[in-house]
Amino acid sequence: MKKYHMYVLLFCVMVAWGFNVIATKLLVAAFLPVTMTAFRIFTAGCSVFIVLFLMKKVRRLTRREFLYVAFGALLNVVGHHYFLSVGLSKTTASNGGLILGLGPLLTSIMAVIFLGSAMSVLRVIGIVLGLSGVSFIVLEGGGIAGVSFGDVDVFLAILLQAASFILIKKASETLDPRLMTGYMLLIGSGFLFVLGLWMEPDGLAQMKHGSPGIWAVFFASAVLATAFGHMSYNYAIQAVGAAEASIFLNLTPFFSLLGAVVFLGEKLVFAQVAGFVMILGGVLLGSGSAEELYLNRKRKMRAAG
Repeated sequence: MKKYHMYVLLFCVMVAWGFNVIATKLLVAAFLPVTMTAFRIFTAGCSVFIVLFLMKKVRRLTRREFLYVAFGALLNVVGHHYFLSVGLSKTTASNGGLILGLGPLLTSIMAVIFLGSAMSVLRVIGIVLGLSGVSFIVLEGGGIAGVSFGDVDVFLAILLQAASFILIKKASETLDPRLMTGYMLLIGSGFLFVLGLWMEPDGLAQMKHGSPGIWAVFFASAVLATAFGHMSYNYAIQAVGAAEASIFLNLTPFFSLLGAVVFLGEKLVFAQVAGFVMILGGVLLGSGSAEELYLNRKRKMRAAG
């Protein structure tokens, strides 16, 4: 696949992920969040395995791989999706989408702490800028008392997902990331289902009363955004590199904001716009993406000269 086509694919994934925040907001309003999320993730996992079976990519995990995938599922699937679904039931979709935009920045911080990645001055500036942007958003209500518990839950969701990427990096040394995605989704959905039975005894009964429209949103979220979105993004990382692929992640908060305004009728405030600009700048600098792209371009110019 040509690089141009890969960029188009990445753009489509970011549209799906941005609008998936809106879909999740609608789903947690119609169903109990943990039970719904368990079934959504299970549907996504089954979709991934159907594709992998057709591609003949399915194999059993080694014991080492299973441990990494299981712990990764606890963080990336159970922790991330639990706090995301619960958080979006208590905050706005626009706030949630903006906070999720911190993903690359938090992943970079985790890489410095646990993988020994280098920390430059630009990255420090980016980290401060990005976290300041989130502060603008979550404190918009006025002071610490104005912080929404939903905003905190969404922040915990993206923090746990960032931590899981460290385990995923270790597992991907020997395991196809697409197969790893499928296993993580299935294992994580099992944990979430048990958690839902305990926390939401009426969760299964409530899901029987969903409208055809909300079930359409459910399957679009599970199959398009979660299953094929993650598979496509992992494929793109292999094709164009992590730095170039991560640049596209900055589009996700934009489409979350757009979807919140168009589909949910939410109104933007100055704090959200200012926070978005600060998070965007913080991610570009703090994740090292801008720095790496600049160095790559400089090397190419030297080679050409």
